[in-house]
Amino acid sequence: MGHKVYLNGKFIDRNKAKLSIFDHGLLYGDGVFEGIRSYHRLVFKLNEHIDRLYKSADAIELKIPMAKRVLVKAVRDTLKRNKLDNAYIRLVVTRGPGDLGLDPRKCKAGGFIFIITDKITLYPKKFYEKGLHIVSVKTRKNYKGAIDPNIKSLNYLNNILAKIEAIKKASPEAIMLTHDDYVAECTSDNIFIVKGNTLLTPPRDISLKGITQNAVIDIARKSKIRFKEKNMKLNEIYKADECFLTGTAAEIVPVTRVDSHVIGAGKPGPVTCELMAAFRELTKVDGVRY
Repeated sequence: MGHKVYLNGKFIDRNKAKLSIFDHGLLYGDGVFEGIRSYHRLVFKLNEHIDRLYKSADAIELKIPMAKRVLVKAVRDTLKRNKLDNAYIRLVVTRGPGDLGLDPRKCKAGGFIFIITDKITLYPKKFYEKGLHIVSVKTRKNYKGAIDPNIKSLNYLNNILAKIEAIKKASPEAIMLTHDDYVAECTSDNIFIVKGNTLLTPPRDISLKGITQNAVIDIARKSKIRFKEKNMKLNEIYKADECFLTGTAAEIVPVTRVDSHVIGAGKPGPVTCELMAAFRELTKVDGVRY
């Protein structure tokens, strides 16, 4: 039996799953998605991911024709069907097929809901042990007055262009700045630094509010690590004592060099290591069982 994907209520072989080429999700990036992880048959923060999916859909006036509890069950059932104990889950909702114009009212048949589950390793083990070297790029984060960064939509061109710049610089990840030169986030991850005794991250109205980011902030507060949101320029990242990235796929990964600047002692710092260990423990208990 081949690997199955969930598509509008049915389980279909991944090689036979089809969407219309007139779907506005394909034509215009008109849709929303979530990336989710499961560990030891426990879907980490699944309800939080589902809540964020619906918020993104509401923000673009896209009706998801399914109750949250039904969508939660669909995710669990897809993982069970593919017999995956540890997995990456991609949950996507499209606007649906319409005509070649932008008007979403033309998508009268409704959208596609599909769930892909598979194994994933974003970064090699050595990066978690020794840290990433990342770069800053010229591609700016979309201005929040144009596109709310907390809408996790299918239109990822902004991030892709920044990723292309990073690839050209032989780096796995890139820091994106706002239009006025403040650090926003990376192409796929949120960014944190440690300076003195304080954990810092950019204001969360200029970047996507990450599920893993939220988990790290909660861990820090429970561990009595001082935390605050702060507008930061690149120079403050360069001078940080520690730096790390967070994301569903990446989890928590240390950063030991940004551009030509060594961060701190050039190795994962004590706060980063403490948070990494606590996060691993959290994934064992926080989530929805399947």
